[in-house]
Amino acid sequence: MPDTAALLRADAPAAAWVAALTAAEADGRIEVELPAGERLAAVLLDLSVPHEDVNELLSARSVLLADPALRELFERAVRVLVADMGTPTRRRPFPPLPAASGVAGRWFHVYVYVAALPHVLAHHHGLGIPPEVSRRTLADLGRHMALHRRRHGSGGLSARHWPGYHFRGELYQLGRLQFQRSTMRERAAASARALGLDHGPEDPALELHIPDFLGPMSPAACDESLDLARAFFPRHYPGERYTVAVCGSWLLDPQLREYLPPESNIIRFQSRFHLYSDPTGPQPDDTAPIGFVFGNPDLPTTSLPRNTSLQRAIADHLHTGRHWHVRTGWFTL
Repeated sequence: MPDTAALLRADAPAAAWVAALTAAEADGRIEVELPAGERLAAVLLDLSVPHEDVNELLSARSVLLADPALRELFERAVRVLVADMGTPTRRRPFPPLPAASGVAGRWFHVYVYVAALPHVLAHHHGLGIPPEVSRRTLADLGRHMALHRRRHGSGGLSARHWPGYHFRGELYQLGRLQFQRSTMRERAAASARALGLDHGPEDPALELHIPDFLGPMSPAACDESLDLARAFFPRHYPGERYTVAVCGSWLLDPQLREYLPPESNIIRFQSRFHLYSDPTGPQPDDTAPIGFVFGNPDLPTTSLPRNTSLQRAIADHLHTGRHWHVRTGWFTL
């Protein structure tokens, strides 16, 4: 067994994470439990963890808990994650662990979320959130593991920080879309004020996210999600008044209109938003559409398939030497 304590001290990202956890507020009274055996298997299936990964997660549990340094880091990470449950934050110190920490290090973040599950379910229950919303929201952990497998051909969790929003009561899956409790921030608020609306940067806003593996984002599906959000947040967060949705995505890049028809789902989704710009102009980000459309942001542009109209749009645009941009916009709810 490797000396994990020494590895954590030597590995720069992991050492920075340890320092962040040490400085973070964590309630030592929070009980941390990692289920075992059939209980763990049932939890993993409830979270939509790919079946290919279940057996290894079951066997690596004992490796994690047998290593004193990893176990201490694991328990600390769980306590930091759930300590201020329900409070929106933008800090997520979840870098990878050193590769030499082995299979337990590879699944470390998944175990953290599994151990946080009873805490977030209790939080949801206290707010009266329906069990089906909790289940579909937290099952996004398994979806991100499926994305990792599609991209790398092996088990793991690439976007390690992202499920933290779900497991802290910040983000919810409501139909086709996901909604994250947040604020307007400065540029969105300035854009709204320019159109005569009275919005400040710290006013509540819902960040809107479009997950993969959930079928087309048709106008009807998006309308249904927005209707669900309009009912959900006043009911369960009556002290937070959300009147604006904000989204930052490559899907909002107006250049897509050069390739897709006006009736396409993406162009109709764009039409909901008032875009605002960075003062320095849009920054190129070709990896975002390549990753979402083709499954791997590192694919060379010369090898991109052209089987659908969207694939052809992304590939042909890059082939001419142009770039794609992540754009941000807002609309009133």
